[in-house]
Amino acid sequence: MTVTVVRGNMPLYEMRKFVAPEFIFGVGARHRAGFYARNMQARKVLIVTDAGVIAAGWLEEIKQDLAEAGIEYAVFSGLTENPKDYEVMAGAKFYQEQMCDVIIALGGGSVIDCAKAIGIVYANGCDVHAFEGVDNVDIPGPPLICIPTTAGTSADISQFSIIVNSPERYKMAIISKSVVPDVALIDPETTLTLQPHLTACTGMDALTHAIEAFVSTANSPVVDVHALAAIELLWNNVEKAVLTPNDLAARENMLLGSLQAGLAFSNASLGAVHAMAHSLGGYLDLPHGECNALLLDHVIRFNITSEPDRYQRIATIMGLHNPSHNQQQRANSITDALAEKRRLLGLTDKMSNWGVKYGDIADLAHHAAKDACLVTNPRHASLDDLKVIYGEAL
Repeated sequence: MTVTVVRGNMPLYEMRKFVAPEFIFGVGARHRAGFYARNMQARKVLIVTDAGVIAAGWLEEIKQDLAEAGIEYAVFSGLTENPKDYEVMAGAKFYQEQMCDVIIALGGGSVIDCAKAIGIVYANGCDVHAFEGVDNVDIPGPPLICIPTTAGTSADISQFSIIVNSPERYKMAIISKSVVPDVALIDPETTLTLQPHLTACTGMDALTHAIEAFVSTANSPVVDVHALAAIELLWNNVEKAVLTPNDLAARENMLLGSLQAGLAFSNASLGAVHAMAHSLGGYLDLPHGECNALLLDHVIRFNITSEPDRYQRIATIMGLHNPSHNQQQRANSITDALAEKRRLLGLTDKMSNWGVKYGDIADLAHHAAKDACLVTNPRHASLDDLKVIYGEAL
């Protein structure tokens, strides 16, 4: 049989993969932890959490759910904001000592990233630094259940784990399908106890995820659906969630926006904002979302010439559409709106307010240039470009 190939018949879309865990979204989802742990045939669960989550009372609920399912547990809470390499190693040792076989991550992105890293360190028997970069995890970790308590990082559904390299003071990006959780229990009620400042920081983190995924060089039609839905939800609800923290509808929309953004960036990756934020946050141990919020408008000004049509769609969703605007005017409308949003949310600092000096920029740019997220930025960013952007944000 002869097969005729029509040379002019080109595909509309590039081949893309899409990976997502099982998840349950909605009020009460957290109470399914015992059910899923039992289905995973858990004998003893390691609960990874932090002091803030414990103080909010969420840990006691999960412990009760596990007890009702007849499952033992141990608690590891020895981690800080921006989890460090040595904290991961301590958690993996504790997991082994306690003879656990399933992990539950209860907390924000720091907790979930740490839990992911604990699992792969235990499974592979090596130092966490060995996993930095893309697809460097040989053996998946033990079963992982995630219960996020912030609407921002989407670590509960993503292929990312971000861990601080403490000797060199930057954040390592570990990117692998092996760190995608087995199930995420996404419950808006767990975000009601989140302080306004952290609500703002994590909300801006999620918005950055959605924007960077939409303009990523690895975007796809499936990713676009989630990214655009996320931008609309997050842009329209973040102020409400910050100013009226008990508004459950706003909290639901923020968490749904974070979920949509996570599905987008986990599959399209990110860009220069995150590469630079990882470097900055690791250097000074700063909140990741606040670093993103500070850098986002500067990177958009740098990127917009590479994806003008996509930034036009973003402007439209943000309510800024003006058909008479040229490219520069469109960039200004987006960045001005972002600056105003940051002001309303109380995120008005510059890098200089955090103690960053011009002399630090070379080190910051050095680490950002090596970050895996930079690969999918829509415009090539050289080391000198990164230095200039940091300088603008100073």
